[in-house]
Amino acid sequence: MKIAESMTLTPERGFQEYEIDCTEAELQLDLKEDCELFVRITKASALKIKARLNEGIRASVLFWNDSKDPLVANESYEVGDYGDLTVAYGECNDASTKRKTDILLKGKESRAMLSSASLVNTNKEYRMDLENSGVRSIGNIRNYAVVLKNGKLMIDAIGKINKGAKKAQSHQTSRALAFEEGQNATILPELLIDENDVQASHAMSIGKVNESHLYYMMSRGLDMKQCTMLISEGYLLPITDYISDEKLRSALKDELERKIEGSCLM
Repeated sequence: MKIAESMTLTPERGFQEYEIDCTEAELQLDLKEDCELFVRITKASALKIKARLNEGIRASVLFWNDSKDPLVANESYEVGDYGDLTVAYGECNDASTKRKTDILLKGKESRAMLSSASLVNTNKEYRMDLENSGVRSIGNIRNYAVVLKNGKLMIDAIGKINKGAKKAQSHQTSRALAFEEGQNATILPELLIDENDVQASHAMSIGKVNESHLYYMMSRGLDMKQCTMLISEGYLLPITDYISDEKLRSALKDELERKIEGSCLM
């Protein structure tokens, strides 16, 4: 189903595919049934998304960015009592992306996962805000990126636990991998805690591939390009696990492998 410039969607239960193929799009999601959405962005320069996950609903959305145009995206999500939301991004295209994502865990025992996998050979800039307001709410942010020559990555990952969100959890992991000197990557992990009875953690790493790992792989007969491809696939392919449809998941893995091969052999 193609998404028009402005529309409201109430997805049915189960798996659905959508395509965004317009310069500007404004999408309202009313998530009332357990669902799994795959959204391929084939053309867009400005994207606005607003979504609400109703009480007790489990939903996941995987955005797959194929746009050849620079994209500016602003998204906000609200999760009600006992809701469970996953928002994931596959960012392996050659155009720049500037994305701002806000998730509010408003309900009791609400959960959210915010995840990205990026093959970066141009400018990619993400700001991710995951805010806990519900009692025993759990928020997770996971970002994995491979930064190639001429790539520039900026991730501002913010986990916030508000006053009154007792026994809430906020965790995040962000990792950027480079194979050469001079790649530009910045990750800013932030935890803003306004409640005592909580759990919070963050892990961040930026750097080149371990030389001993490369030496081991090359001693087994692989050249540098093959090593780069295999390690990149290990970093990025898990983003496809957010899709349960086996045929689509296999197709996305093949597509991602081709993109990695094309970028690593440049």
